[in-house]
Amino acid sequence: MSTATTTEAQDLAPVRTESLAELLISKDRPQRPSALSASLTFGWRAILKIKHVPEQLFDVTAFPIMMVLMYTYLFGGALAGSPREYIQYLLPGILVMSVVMITMYTGVSVNTDIEKGVFDRFRSLPIWRPSTLVGYLLGDALRYAMASAVMLTVGVILGFRPDNALGVLGGVLLLLVFAFAFSWVWTMFGLLLRTEKSVMGVSMMVLFPLTFLSDIFVKPQTMPGWLQAFVNNNPVTHVASGVRGLMAGEWPGADIAWSLGWAGLLVAVFGPVTMRLYNRK
Repeated sequence: MSTATTTEAQDLAPVRTESLAELLISKDRPQRPSALSASLTFGWRAILKIKHVPEQLFDVTAFPIMMVLMYTYLFGGALAGSPREYIQYLLPGILVMSVVMITMYTGVSVNTDIEKGVFDRFRSLPIWRPSTLVGYLLGDALRYAMASAVMLTVGVILGFRPDNALGVLGGVLLLLVFAFAFSWVWTMFGLLLRTEKSVMGVSMMVLFPLTFLSDIFVKPQTMPGWLQAFVNNNPVTHVASGVRGLMAGEWPGADIAWSLGWAGLLVAVFGPVTMRLYNRK
């Protein structure tokens, strides 16, 4: 290359660099996504993970079916005279139990992404900070709805007869609201604990007393007085009684109010704590 050509290229290089810089500055930057848009995007990501790993649906399909069949035919004859009679009382409670039990997988998913380093990438994005966690919860809400549909279908086949479709829809909606709020507890543990096995271990220690020491299987009136005191003030009891009443065509106002109150309290307490842990992670 001649000296003249080299000199000309050197003269043009700054011009091209300046032109490129001016071009980038002159263009408007894309708008920052809204909180709703970012949350829905991460919710869609959670759904896509289910698409690519369909084994995740095991806990919302096989597990609920197993629970309904096992408890209906194991306890139905002894507690209500026949499985068909017992399932009228049992199914709304088992529905609550199954959905509440699988809320722990929210914390497991969060912990897994932290271990893989995915959360570090999310934190660098110019988005609403809680959208990552809210997206997880929205994706899991779809799984809760699927579990509810599976259990209600199996229940109807076995003889469960709700009063009307509107009551069923209201009961499922009440359960989804509570499950969404309850998932914040496991999201906090997913950020706090070091391994997913630790998250599952802690969640089981909390979930088993809450679900089994409730009115899911039997009425509290048959229990000792000291146990009734715990069962009657258990949030799972309020949700199960509210869902059961709505599906029976009643309006259990007190249980609905308690269920929504517990949901609001869980979000108010564990939401800020979870975000504080997330920002400091």
